[in-house]
Amino acid sequence: MIDLLTHAKAALAHRYALERELGSGGMATVYLARDRRYDREVAVKVLKPDVAAAVGAERFLREIRITARLNHPHVLPLLDSGEADGLLYYVKPYVAGGSLRARLRGGATPTPDDAVSIARQVAAALSSAGVPGRCRRWAPSRAWRSAPSWPASWAGPRRPGCSPWWAARSGRPARYDSSS
Repeated sequence: MIDLLTHAKAALAHRYALERELGSGGMATVYLARDRRYDREVAVKVLKPDVAAAVGAERFLREIRITARLNHPHVLPLLDSGEADGLLYYVKPYVAGGSLRARLRGGATPTPDDAVSIARQVAAALSSAGVPGRCRRWAPSRAWRSAPSWPASWAGPRRPGCSPWWAARSGRPARYDSSS
């Protein structure tokens, strides 16, 4: 049986050069890729075929629709989505620098003022979904360092941004899930 990375590399080769896995969850795997058209690094999220076969693709397609509607300076935008050789995928900017979780696990300690600034910016990103129950969860791994307003005293000239990969489960109350 062919592994997902090999399958995705072949299926998306016309547009993206997949390089390596960035992360994987129960539903999908995210890969670092080179966008051949625009010569930029991107993150490509691919729905696992066994998940699509078992539960269908509707939740992933809902995630894409919700993501496409979000427009906020702290939310990574949807760049592309589609189906290739039976694989559903979508593409977002790749943000080098790692997650808030990785920074905290690496020993970084924000000042109280920086922690409040980060929390406000992440809360603004989460509230941009605009509909109660749209936020599946927020976890430190979903906050990325991305552009100019991240507190300079803690993390350099960056701002937190959220990947709306948290936005797919609708119809349930928003909640914080500390297991992620």
